[in-house]
Amino acid sequence: MPKIFFLIGYFERIILVIKLNKYNYELDFSRIKELRIYNNLSQKEVANYLNINQSTYSKFELNKATIPIEILNKLANYYKVSLDYLLKITDNPKIKIINMDIDKKKVGENLKQIRKDKKLYQETLAREIGTSHSLISEYEHGKKLVSLTYGYAICKKYNISLDYLYGKKNNSN
Repeated sequence: MPKIFFLIGYFERIILVIKLNKYNYELDFSRIKELRIYNNLSQKEVANYLNINQSTYSKFELNKATIPIEILNKLANYYKVSLDYLLKITDNPKIKIINMDIDKKKVGENLKQIRKDKKLYQETLAREIGTSHSLISEYEHGKKLVSLTYGYAICKKYNISLDYLYGKKNNSN
């Protein structure tokens, strides 16, 4: 019997990996290192600006930790580049910024507009990016800020600008 149990466990792991890969939109933070080096800054200097530990910042550069959207936005503002540029969604670093700060109510409005433009129900969007209907509802009502992981997944799946989703520019392209 242990062999059968092991085999079942093996297949459960395979199914789990397949399910996770369905929603896998890998974030690439390599541009934050490129910009830091280009600007002759140390990790410690950037970490101090962000008010985080240098070891935490190092994990971001090594893609060993996901950068919270608030910190990514501070980096974009500091280097005067777009969120899309930082995450290699575009090679154009400049956009016409309308907001430096991220407002969760505006993000919620933009998410709702994206969903309606794509003719999606909250349940459908949630299923497509691997989250719950209730979380999409909280995002749209401005109760929670869309996490970078889900925001990036939405932008990649529906070809939308991250800067638009997070209210930094007016148009979705």
